[in-house]
Amino acid sequence: MKTITITALLIILAITNALSQNISGDWSGIAKRGDKEITFVFNIEQENATYATTMSVPTFRISGIKPSATTITDGTLIIDGSNVGMRYEGVFNNEAQQFEGTYKEGGIEMTLNLKKGAVKIEESRRSQEPVKPYPYYEEDVVFENIEAKITLAGTLTLPNKNGKFPVVILISGSGPQDRDESFMGHKPFLVLADHLTKQGIGVLRFDDRGHGESTGDFGNATTEDFSKDVLSAIAYLKTRKEIDIKNIGLIGHSEGGIIAPLAANNSKDVAFMVLLASTGISGTELSVMQSKTLRDFPVKDEVAFEKNTRKAIAIVTSNKSVSEIKKELTTHYNNFLRPILTSLNVPEEKINLFIDSQVKTSVKPWSRYFLQYNPADEIEKLQIPVLSLNGSKDSQVNAKINQEGIRKALIKGNNQDYKIVELENLNHFFQECETGKMNEYRKIEQTFSPMALKEISNWVIRVTK
Repeated sequence: MKTITITALLIILAITNALSQNISGDWSGIAKRGDKEITFVFNIEQENATYATTMSVPTFRISGIKPSATTITDGTLIIDGSNVGMRYEGVFNNEAQQFEGTYKEGGIEMTLNLKKGAVKIEESRRSQEPVKPYPYYEEDVVFENIEAKITLAGTLTLPNKNGKFPVVILISGSGPQDRDESFMGHKPFLVLADHLTKQGIGVLRFDDRGHGESTGDFGNATTEDFSKDVLSAIAYLKTRKEIDIKNIGLIGHSEGGIIAPLAANNSKDVAFMVLLASTGISGTELSVMQSKTLRDFPVKDEVAFEKNTRKAIAIVTSNKSVSEIKKELTTHYNNFLRPILTSLNVPEEKINLFIDSQVKTSVKPWSRYFLQYNPADEIEKLQIPVLSLNGSKDSQVNAKINQEGIRKALIKGNNQDYKIVELENLNHFFQECETGKMNEYRKIEQTFSPMALKEISNWVIRVTK
């Protein structure tokens, strides 16, 4: 017995020593979600006594995701991405030379085994994406948000290296985004920047804080914090001799469309604004609406469902401590959501995972700020030219309801130069589509409707003459 124990101990020590020497580098694997195979690559680097990880999902052409903590203890690898809504936990199998574990994101849980080395995937390119060499000047840039003590990295494109040009800052939607706003195999900000620069308009786009090459903590940031990153981008552009500082504009997509007014109202240097698929109603009302239109399960009583959704929001936005809110919210979800999911034969383990995920997401600073923020209050203050574009088939942000909120705010504020357009048959990302549903995004080859691109560039050219 003693010999077996010693032998087992030696094996454990050997595995631990091997891992301590070899964990740095790329670890990759493939998880299955239904019929879809999703490839993950984790680049782990040792920094003194700790590890730092950068995650890529080549299947979705997403890279630069920075989980908050990485630990390896007794052969168990934990990549804690609570800051970006994910977690990986795997145990090292010495015989197979791989970590065997589970990847969790939101209410989704997938088996994921990681082997040393990166999986090579042939880079696919959507037809609208530009190919180098570009017929304009491009430069990778870095600027600081001094207040937050973070560095933001991006790309500046200009019609030519010499001259002075109007410029727009592109502001991405919710969730950690790279400078191209990469999603579902598409890079809309790359396509938009290419189009605008070819029309004589400079473009600055940058990685969200804590994502890509930008530093900072995305998970604990709010919409207001992101607006200050935009203010830092404005301050940077004012240092560039190629920029016409009287013609700096903001183009915000989705959440970017509610960040933009907040930034503009705290700056004297924003000359115009484009809102793309922006909301014009409060975060609470949008969340209630999306809880009905985006959920993937039926309910018997819609009135009761809405009432309970509003109660959950009231709990989240109360002045109680986070621990009290989590406790009260968990009880509410167990009384409200659990019976619905149980009636649909969802396994208890998955229900627990879903409720836990909902609670953790709800108490984040971003969620609590967003639910209490009404962009109409900021839009009303705007005294600069505003263009608002929404797609008629947007399933995430209803065009008519939200544009009505934007219109009322601009009228109430006596804005003298605005244009509001609902573009037919376009979805949330301004793709020409059939249904507008989220599962359609990847299937569409088009990244950005030429009609929408032309509407944006023609308007920007007009207001910057």
